[in-house]
Amino acid sequence: MNSIPASDTIALVVFILFFGLTIVAGSTVSHWKGWFSGGKKAPSSSPTEGHSGHDTEEWGLGGREFGAWVTWFLVGGDFYTAYTVIAVPALVYAVGAYGFFALPYTIIVYPFIFIVMPKLWKIANDGGHATAADMIRARFGSRTLELAVAFSGLIAVMPYIALQLIGIRTVVEALGFSGQIPLVIAFVSLAAYTWLGGLHAPALTAFIKDIMIYIAVIAAVTLIPIKLGGYGHMFDVMNSVVAMPDADHVMKAGQMMPYATLALSSALAAFLYPHTLTGILAAKSADTVRQNAVYLPIYTIVLGLIALLGMMAHVAGIDTTVSSMVVPYLFLKLFPDWFAGFAFAAIAVGALVPAAVMAIGAANLLTNNILPKSYAGVTTSRVAAFGVKLGALLCVMFLNAKFAIDLQLLGGVIILQTFPALILGLTKFRFSSTGMLSGWVVGTVVGLAMCWSDGLKPVHTLAIGGWSELVSTGLLALVVNIIVAGVVSVIVPNRSVAVAAE
Repeated sequence: MNSIPASDTIALVVFILFFGLTIVAGSTVSHWKGWFSGGKKAPSSSPTEGHSGHDTEEWGLGGREFGAWVTWFLVGGDFYTAYTVIAVPALVYAVGAYGFFALPYTIIVYPFIFIVMPKLWKIANDGGHATAADMIRARFGSRTLELAVAFSGLIAVMPYIALQLIGIRTVVEALGFSGQIPLVIAFVSLAAYTWLGGLHAPALTAFIKDIMIYIAVIAAVTLIPIKLGGYGHMFDVMNSVVAMPDADHVMKAGQMMPYATLALSSALAAFLYPHTLTGILAAKSADTVRQNAVYLPIYTIVLGLIALLGMMAHVAGIDTTVSSMVVPYLFLKLFPDWFAGFAFAAIAVGALVPAAVMAIGAANLLTNNILPKSYAGVTTSRVAAFGVKLGALLCVMFLNAKFAIDLQLLGGVIILQTFPALILGLTKFRFSSTGMLSGWVVGTVVGLAMCWSDGLKPVHTLAIGGWSELVSTGLLALVVNIIVAGVVSVIVPNRSVAVAAE
């Protein structure tokens, strides 16, 4: 591996300043939230009030009071994560154009948000629902199906949070720490930030994260090409590093099907996760959700620019077998230490904010749908969120994924199996609770079995006759799920749903 310059004290001080201030701001949000929201009194955090339904909703959904501005930062903040800044450039660095599948996926998902999410918001608001599992219980009247959806969200979000912990760990390692210390720092900072601030912490500090990310990315995509001879030269060098299959294509024939199916399955899964759905349900109106669907594509532009960092690393001579270190090494090599420290803080905050929403969304499932209602309360939610983060820590330690992005895609396989019950239930097709549950069981088992047999890779070889292609594992499992759900619903047509949401 090439010699990578080590960061110095200046980079560490700048990192601590920005990352530490974000944690403090989020952890003390109850003291200054009133100023931010125009004088509205923050809820009491006394032990007595901590068990009320109002305070639980305040901690887990921000009181359902977020307007377009805060929702835009919150949804974008929990949608664009260490996945964006660390995992996508690492994949581009390793495999070339194939790593750009995240761009069409984010383009596909915005019409989905515009059409579907306002309906889910209305159902949740009218029924007082806080989670997807709440809506499933109300629609199908099945406690078993409710638990299935709740456990899917709970388990699916753990590898996604694990990816955020890897993002924080990566920049801490680049600052010179080694061993398990970076992982401990990542876990403790996330735990404190979430425990004390609740959903208001990421909601009211997400704008800090976005501003920092924008500064780091704009500087990178402007100054790095200048230092490396321009974009034309960079593409020429990249073509020699990752050879094109022919003059007309930038991907091999065997990469096109997985590229397309990963983009589609990722788009379908994106807003089924408890954290993205939490951001939607915390909005104050359905119109707020629609407005955000219109403006969120701005983030896709940033995603495309960030993905180019993987290409820039090749041109800059970054040579590493640890793909997740590509972006930190690039900043250390081409920027002054003070700016590298700032960029590292931006990446860490970019992982901290969404990871907090993920843990809160999963905690909402645990307290609303899995545990008995007598356990409901802010303290239980906090403990549940801590337990989810602990599960994510175990994913980092024991799931040996080749690429960090595979952790997020693994979660996608699991959460996609809730698509029929949550989304198809909005249509006029009649599905029974028995059919939905059967589809969920078969789809989940098939999807996880394929992932395990393929070494946690997100694609599986589908062979039919003489035809063979790699296809998104999550999409294959979803197709199996829908077929089983439809067949069983015809055979056992109990508890069917006849009317789509208005």
